[in-house]
Amino acid sequence: MKLEAVIAVICAVAFAGLLLFQTPGQFVTLLAGAVILIAILRWPIFGLVLFGFAATFVPFMTVQIGLRTTASEAILVFIWLGIAWQFLLGRRLPAFGPTERMVIYLMLFSALPFIVGEWMIYIDPHPPITIGAPVISSSNAGTPSGIVNWARWLIDVSCIFLVPLVIDSERKRDAVITALLLGNFAMLGLSLTLFLRNNVATDIIPVLDALKYAHPELTQHLFKALQVRLGTTWLHPNLSAGEIVMFLPLAMYYAGVHRGWRRWLGASVALMGLVGIVLTGSRGALLSVVAVLGIFAVLRVPGTRKTLIAAAVFGAALVSFYPAVQSRLSQTFSAKNESTEVRMQEYREFPRVMATYPFGIGFKVDPPVPGSGLIGISNLWLNYVYKLGLLGALLYCAVLLRWWREVRPRGTVRVVDHGNGVWLACFGGLGGALVTGLFDHYYSFTMVLIALFWLMMGINLQAARALPQVGTVERRAPMQRVLAARAS
Repeated sequence: MKLEAVIAVICAVAFAGLLLFQTPGQFVTLLAGAVILIAILRWPIFGLVLFGFAATFVPFMTVQIGLRTTASEAILVFIWLGIAWQFLLGRRLPAFGPTERMVIYLMLFSALPFIVGEWMIYIDPHPPITIGAPVISSSNAGTPSGIVNWARWLIDVSCIFLVPLVIDSERKRDAVITALLLGNFAMLGLSLTLFLRNNVATDIIPVLDALKYAHPELTQHLFKALQVRLGTTWLHPNLSAGEIVMFLPLAMYYAGVHRGWRRWLGASVALMGLVGIVLTGSRGALLSVVAVLGIFAVLRVPGTRKTLIAAAVFGAALVSFYPAVQSRLSQTFSAKNESTEVRMQEYREFPRVMATYPFGIGFKVDPPVPGSGLIGISNLWLNYVYKLGLLGALLYCAVLLRWWREVRPRGTVRVVDHGNGVWLACFGGLGGALVTGLFDHYYSFTMVLIALFWLMMGINLQAARALPQVGTVERRAPMQRVLAARAS
């Protein structure tokens, strides 16, 4: 009997049994979920497209699949199951590049701080929930073991490998990028509509409750404390702005190069993204946008100067006519800003962290460790030191160095088209994300967000390797460079 027939019989028996014991509404929900699951297992690209939309629109929506996790990470698990099935049917593993191989070393090394953290750190399995507890966390707070958190981190980082495994054509790559932008469009449209209605972030809370976001009481406290800043499905304003920064160059690329509805999609995401960044009041995101546009100006990317001028005029107009933004920006860039003072205290205390946890704290809990008397750190690279130790942070830097060597521009970029646009946009988005790392730690271990980061890195690497040249200088293999030098 063929595999398809076996699956059909199993599904028929299972659905008949469910229909006997479940209500019609529950049965329809389970049936729809089963159809989506089978589609992902059969066509992993469908799962990756679905992940791109869900992860950018409703990143922390939770589902129950034996344990409670985000819907986005559940989709990733099913994608890997589909890929594993293809390998069982005889598919060969593609050759990975130097960046992907270095990521494998980083993932393998993470076992050491995981084991050390399991041994050194004790967490009460039933801690009292306090208002001061973090709402956004890469860990399941209060778990006696960090193995689930470690597994989630590995799954998120593995997104870089999904690109060569699943995306084997420009059509599939375009479908994934379009899903990412559609998710951002939905997220920004929903968030801005609810926020601008009453100019308070708390209006989005009922939506998050319907999506089964974890710790609703802490979510309410967060939005009430930051209600003058834009509330989104990404919860914290700084996290929201950091996510927008990474996809802003892709939106600008779609708006400038594509035609039809894709151009309108890119323009809408870019415009709403700029509004969203201003309304979040995130210094790191604002400076990251300026840094990315500055790099593009140095590379002489067409249209960068016009974009800088338009963004400056638009931002000035928004600040002039929106008092809430004026108040937030005056506090943000004030010399007596409270968050700045907190960050300075974090840097002063960080040597104690390195002395106390030389191999990192692992994955049992997020910084700071309860009862340690230490504080956290709002820096991407130092948060790697906090979690994986100095060696783990150096491995992460080695990954970034390999990535930089493969994708960096070799000269000016005088033309942006369908051939090099994805490479340049992803390069700018990842650069912006790393710049935000100087001010916030979210791109280090925040689940779902780091999955998007590594997915973007995979797309960037694939696009760069497909180019015969990056910028105006030809990309040559090492042997070709040697032969060229001898000939000259």
